[in-house]
Amino acid sequence: MGSKKAEGKVLAQNKKASHDYFIEDTYEAGMVLTGTEIKSLRNGRANISDSFATIRNGEAFIHNMHISPFEQGNRNNPTDPTRARKLLLKREQIMKLLGTVKQEGYTIVPLKVYVRNGYAKLLLGIGKGKKQYDKRESAAKRDAQRDIQRVLREKQKVAR
Repeated sequence: MGSKKAEGKVLAQNKKASHDYFIEDTYEAGMVLTGTEIKSLRNGRANISDSFATIRNGEAFIHNMHISPFEQGNRNNPTDPTRARKLLLKREQIMKLLGTVKQEGYTIVPLKVYVRNGYAKLLLGIGKGKKQYDKRESAAKRDAQRDIQRVLREKQKVAR
């Protein structure tokens, strides 16, 4: 049911997520926003690096997602920029997320916030925490891949 790719303009991205977690599956969720939060989001005034998602009473929420107040806003501006926001998922998706999170070591990690078809979407990932040696191994693989690409580019330049 998961594994949807993020389409549209990326407004905020959690770059630490791939460093700290093995992302096994992704889900796209809508967000319930109030007042002028969507205008702030479209201006790129969001931060999801410290945010996390939970499931309570059969509903999914994102916590600590910071959306700055809209400067040209009115009295309908939300007062708390880091309030918990409800996520819109299908019941089957919520139950699958809940079952996975109950396993030890798994968590729901927000990956990206983007706009698709005029609606703000959040890409959630099921992540299993990396140990320190896993992080070093990932960094070594990334460096090796970068070196391989550099050598291939140099060979292509010489061949021309």
